[in-house]
Amino acid sequence: MSGRQLRSLIGLQVASRGLTFLLNQALFRLASPGAFGTAAIQFELISSTILFLSREGVRNALLRVKRTEDGSWNVGNLPFLPIVIGVPLALTTSFGYACYAAAETRSQPGFYGAIGVYALAAVMELWCEPMHNLAISEMKTGIRVGAEGAGITFKTFVTFLVLFYDSQAGLKGYLALMAFAMGQLSYSLSLLLVYLSHYGFSALFPTSISQTNGTVNDEIFRLSRTMTSQSVIKHFLTEGDKLVLGSFSPLRDQGGYAIAVNYGSLIARIIFQPIEETSRISFSKMLAPPAGKEALQTASQALITLLSVQISLSLILLVFGTAYLPIVLPVLLPRQYLTTSAPSVLSAWVWYIPVLALNGGLEAFISSVSTPQDLNRQSWWMAAFSIVYIGAAIQLYGWHFGDSSLVFANIINLSARIAYAADFVSNYFSKNSARSALTWRKVLPGWSLCVVCGASWAMVRRMEKELNVLGTIARAEAGISVLMNKPVLLHVALGGVLGCVCLGTWWFTEGRHLVLSRGRTKMD
Repeated sequence: MSGRQLRSLIGLQVASRGLTFLLNQALFRLASPGAFGTAAIQFELISSTILFLSREGVRNALLRVKRTEDGSWNVGNLPFLPIVIGVPLALTTSFGYACYAAAETRSQPGFYGAIGVYALAAVMELWCEPMHNLAISEMKTGIRVGAEGAGITFKTFVTFLVLFYDSQAGLKGYLALMAFAMGQLSYSLSLLLVYLSHYGFSALFPTSISQTNGTVNDEIFRLSRTMTSQSVIKHFLTEGDKLVLGSFSPLRDQGGYAIAVNYGSLIARIIFQPIEETSRISFSKMLAPPAGKEALQTASQALITLLSVQISLSLILLVFGTAYLPIVLPVLLPRQYLTTSAPSVLSAWVWYIPVLALNGGLEAFISSVSTPQDLNRQSWWMAAFSIVYIGAAIQLYGWHFGDSSLVFANIINLSARIAYAADFVSNYFSKNSARSALTWRKVLPGWSLCVVCGASWAMVRRMEKELNVLGTIARAEAGISVLMNKPVLLHVALGGVLGCVCLGTWWFTEGRHLVLSRGRTKMD
């Protein structure tokens, strides 16, 4: 795993999410839960469907292609395939949604115009794909960091400005949906302009047939086709919560769910997503055929280190996240969202984050080494997992878990995918005569960390009861004033001290050894 790439991606997430977090706090207070639910759940589903199904398979396949000794990248015009797929997909998806959306959704001002802008933004973003993949092949992480950082910043800023104008002009939400659509278009335009500043307008168009001899690597094309077909199942499995949510929840609760997921996924976006993407790139290059014994040893050590860190930090997150979330909610959520499903969904998300992290690390490895046959087999299993997910979500709704049903159903779904992924990884190393290099017990946290976390949990819970923290929060007004109460301050101070103790225990008993062993593996 490239430390420079990982630091750049995490730096992008921290900087952009920090800025957009502040803007979002104002944005959430300007947008009604209904408008935000439409944009963040339904419109985002349209956008992600167009983008994911058009480009995911091609992206993953191109990661397998190494540059030749003279520095050329022989992939023909394959990087332009997402545009060919995306244009008709954008038209059919947006038109179909406009026809079959619920009457409550279609009655909102600017609904049809916003759909058109979202579709246009998706196509514009797909036009960046050849340049995105070229930057990845050249290991120029800085280009991507700059493009996505600018895109996220302008998206949030433009959305905020339009919503602010709407509120100041007394339009009462007339421009709400169009505000989110213009923000999405600003993201795509910023992305395109940054990439063009590096690669020029010639990168927007395929090269002539005479320059490429009219061919692409047949094996890579077949692999991209297989990965694209698999992405259909993977996408609807990933976005299944939005599909189910649209069937069971009113727009107001969809907005509550959206804001909860927005906050709950911050850790996943800032830390886990860059790690997963960097791991996928590293494993793809490291284990490109023919992979020798040294490469297998390095890959196994990197995977074990990744999973071990994720599990240990997840344990600490569960101890303190479940205890201190009730204090955070009145500060974090705007008043109009406290009566939606947002608080219960965020409570469930604390348990979801560790499972999400493990699944991401394991599936990054799978996508890096899978053959088309492996991917076809995985597609069948993922189809089965999607049935489990939908069945679990519907049953949990029936048991009155509300919108938290979607989070708990996803935990069940991802647990099944983790089991499948772990079995795949074991078989991969066994087939390559490197089973001994993979020791699963090393991913488990040590007894010292478990004891300290257990004791910390008991102390925090006892202090919470002794100080009647929950009662104090219930009596206080929403907002930062919650933190101005002495019982709450004492409780937070205790958690801060114990959190540092847990992190220190992990670092001195496990963390530094993992870092040092990873460094020795790289040097060897």
